[in-house]
Formats: sequence, structure tokens, C-alpha cells
Amino acid sequence: MGLISSGKTDIGRKRKSNQDSFYIGKEQRLFIVADGMGGHNGGDIASQMAVKVLPEFLKELSLNITKENYSPILEHAISETNNALKVYSDSHSDLVGMGTTLVTFLFKGQTLYIGNVGDSRAYLISGKKIYQLSRDHSMVQEKLNMGIYNREQAAMDPQKNILVRTVGFDPAVEIDIFTYKVIKNDIFLCCSDGVHGKVSDEDIAYLVNKIIPDPSIANQQMADQVISELIDLANENGGQDNSTAILIIAQ
Repeated sequence: MGLISSGKTDIGRKRKSNQDSFYIGKEQRLFIVADGMGGHNGGDIASQMAVKVLPEFLKELSLNITKENYSPILEHAISETNNALKVYSDSHSDLVGMGTTLVTFLFKGQTLYIGNVGDSRAYLISGKKIYQLSRDHSMVQEKLNMGIYNREQAAMDPQKNILVRTVGFDPAVEIDIFTYKVIKNDIFLCCSDGVHGKVSDEDIAYLVNKIIPDPSIANQQMADQVISELIDLANENGGQDNSTAILIIAQ
């Protein structure tokens, strides 16, 4: 199965630095979005470290795989990434408390393995419809889970940016791993909250379907255009945060 991919990160209109990072590993068929947080330049370092060391851990761990199930391998690699960031921050007093979200796509054969910590998101666009494949690990999502209020009310919650899980902050982290059987012409998107917080799911789907009406004949230029216009739209809608996104088309 062939994959067309495109990614981009942007500082936005309000922030003084970009704490987002992304990784596209075409040979490894690995795609990562990380949204860092922490004082001074801690967020920058956390996200940059995560997208650097995770592919290395995953490559090393994959050498010893004995069966075609990458879920435990991906989970272990993210756990090792968490440990690496925690050790680094503990040894630098100005970086204590740094952390990052991670959303990871790993394609193996017809199976997509998704690893997620935090509130960066994984989406599927298929049959003109959009589906969220990951679950946010945020205070507002916890309130939604408990039925305290609905999504419209959640959008107004002042705690919507508070995370309950990050990579690098605690000695151990709980990681969500999902699998999905990829179908030809599926389109996948992973993005930071600077994108999905400013562009609704419906608008994401509209933009993707407008530029790629037929995924079977999609090309690199179309993928690049989707990402460029998506980040432009996030900025037009306020651009209060850094925005990062990767689009992948299965052909």
C-alpha cells in the first residue's frame, strides 16, 4: 500500500515560540505530532526530543519482534520516550516539569497502529465523513466523560487546555494504543490542538473533501494544499496557539 503524506508546523499569530514538532518517516512508515509544554524553552525541547528519540526506540525494539503485532512495541517505545524526557528534565533545573503530547501513526501492512498521550488528535476521513480515532486526555474530556456538560459547553470551559496525561512529566505514563484496518483511499490526519481547537471537525472534513474529492487520484500537491490551507484557517480563526498537522493518504 502506497502512502502520500504532507506535514507542516506554524508558530501562529500570538505565540513567541513554536513548541510543536512533527516527524515524517516514510521508510519507517511512522508519523508523529508532538505539542510541548513547560517553562522557558521546555516545551520546545520536549517535543523536539520526543520526535527524535521515539523513532530510534521504535526501530531498536522492532528488531526483536517475533510476531506481527506492533501494539506492545509502539507502547514500549512511547514509554521509553517518556523515560528519556523525564531523565533529561530532572537533570536540568530549568526544564523540570516539561512534557509533550504525542499522537503517532505507525503503518504495518494493512494495519494502522495509533499511539496517543495528551490532546493532539488522530482523525480518519473516509466516505466524505470524519471520525476521531483518538481520545483526548484533558480535564475537559474527563468532564465530558462524566456527563457534566456537552461539547458546546466544553468549548467554553476555561480548563480546556489542562491535560491529565503528557509524555515526560511523570515517571510513568498511561498510553492509549488503537488499531485500525486500513482501506484503500482512507485519509488520515494527526494534528495539535492549535488546529482542532480552531477548526471544527466539520470544517476539516469539508476542506479535505473539497481539495481531494477522489482520494484514488490524489497526489502530493493535493496533500500539501490541504495542510497549508488547514493551518491558514487555524490562523484566520485566531491563531492563538502553534498549529501542526500531518495528512496521510492510503492508495
